[in-house]
Amino acid sequence: MRYVIVSVVKGKAGIFNNNLRKEVYEKFNAKSSKLPAHFTIKAPFEADNIIELENILEEFSKENYCAPYKVKGYDHFDDRVIFMKVFMSEEGKILHDNLIDAMSTVNYIKFDKLDGKNKVFHITISSKKIKNIFNDLLNYVSNIPCDFDCNFDNICIYKWENNTWVLHKEYILKK
Repeated sequence: MRYVIVSVVKGKAGIFNNNLRKEVYEKFNAKSSKLPAHFTIKAPFEADNIIELENILEEFSKENYCAPYKVKGYDHFDDRVIFMKVFMSEEGKILHDNLIDAMSTVNYIKFDKLDGKNKVFHITISSKKIKNIFNDLLNYVSNIPCDFDCNFDNICIYKWENNTWVLHKEYILKK
């Protein structure tokens, strides 16, 4: 089975991202992820049994407090991905790195530079075959104000089923 681990962006920032992705799809036919607004904790991976991982995330969520982060403006990875910029707080970085350490104890979880401790936190707007419309798309979104205060308050496991991501389990961090 294929899984991904993310933190869903809730509230105004999440609604904004979901609506903006829909808008750029309608205007530019620019596709995005089938996940709700999120930043990635662990890129997709394969596993038959994730009970050990679920237990770790359950325990982690009971022992750790949520942390703030800011979403402000836009950026891109080359001409492949356009995203909302995430400025993770120091508490959020520590929380994230501790989570990576906890998850790394599971033998089938392997992090690399793109999804490990020093990742570029971001909330994707568009990432599917946008090379030919990249400049138009970036110019379009750059004119839309983007400034939100958010909380890293959840860890979600999504499972790939019937050609889409389905929420498997959500863990809520302490307030």
